[in-house]
Amino acid sequence: MKTKFINVFDPLKNERVEIMDKDGKIINPKLVPDIKDKDLIDAYKLMNLSRRQDDFQNKVQRQGRLLSFLSSTGQEASEVGYTLPLIKGKDWFASGYRNNAAWLTAGMPMRNIMLYWMGNEYGGKAPDGVNSLPPNIIIGSQYTQATGIAFAEKYNKTGGVAVTTTGDGGMSEGETYEAMNFAKLHELPVIFICENNKWAISTPYAKSTKSINIASKGIATGVPSVKVDGNDFLAVYAVAKEAVEFARTGNGPVFIECDTYRLGAHSSSDNPKIYRPEEEFQEALTRDPLIRLKNYLIEKGLWDQKKQDKLDKEQDEFIQKEFEWAEQNKEYPLEDIFDYIYAEKTPDLEEQYQEAKAFFQAHPEAKGGHH
Repeated sequence: MKTKFINVFDPLKNERVEIMDKDGKIINPKLVPDIKDKDLIDAYKLMNLSRRQDDFQNKVQRQGRLLSFLSSTGQEASEVGYTLPLIKGKDWFASGYRNNAAWLTAGMPMRNIMLYWMGNEYGGKAPDGVNSLPPNIIIGSQYTQATGIAFAEKYNKTGGVAVTTTGDGGMSEGETYEAMNFAKLHELPVIFICENNKWAISTPYAKSTKSINIASKGIATGVPSVKVDGNDFLAVYAVAKEAVEFARTGNGPVFIECDTYRLGAHSSSDNPKIYRPEEEFQEALTRDPLIRLKNYLIEKGLWDQKKQDKLDKEQDEFIQKEFEWAEQNKEYPLEDIFDYIYAEKTPDLEEQYQEAKAFFQAHPEAKGGHH
């Protein structure tokens, strides 16, 4: 197929796909993707929803009403951009743990996401018709899962594509290379994303690799690789859409580096002010993906402050209702912790279960055997 980005933008020359500048002005009009105004607005609404959900969850986590969570703040353009081209019910998304905006775009109910961060594993279960795997905490292993899914999709001739993502820290894991190598060897329909947000917990990007960029790491495996401005929604969407079509039509895998920035903490138990230079953070704020897309929509006459105020109010009310539902449904039976590890409980597991059961019976204040 004819491409604009794949095998055109050279990672070894550190070329980066950019369509709008940091103020939302179009700088490469020939690269603007064919996307309807309604879809543009819907994308912005998803990005705004994820940002406000992150803000809300930060507050309730401090109140002890959420165990922990990892924010997508600053990476919304990347996550919405690479998820939107997927066909719901046909394609697959294998996430990491920092993918709130992508989960929402893929169709995961917000209440499920919140339930997961409350410690209820049922929150990771996708509804029928949503092919999104549960959050993956083991860094890099989602690349292998997506490759396996893509292998099955190709074998079964479904036309389905798998998309997976990790951070810049994940690209120091051997498993990511093994997955890309296998995927290219078998020309599998899988898109590998790296959201290079510049910080792997407190390890800066400069101390994790000497490569010219992350995208170049795919070259050794033979996978076509592209670097894109990850805070530019139009650029990410355009590249991801082409990559999905490229893989779907039998051309094999693609590797995309989304050059972005983590505006929030690594997790709700992290304080980035300890290790992150303030000047770097302030500079990153000038490239906020929400502001850029909002400015673009305003310039096109599709958005204004009145619409923004209405949207914020509606989304805040929705987030509050979803959280209230999750709080009321966060408990689950003690047995579930033991019943779904093996087909039948081993003697050790049975012993542990009986011990836990006895504890909760002796301590009814511990919610009677519920988590």
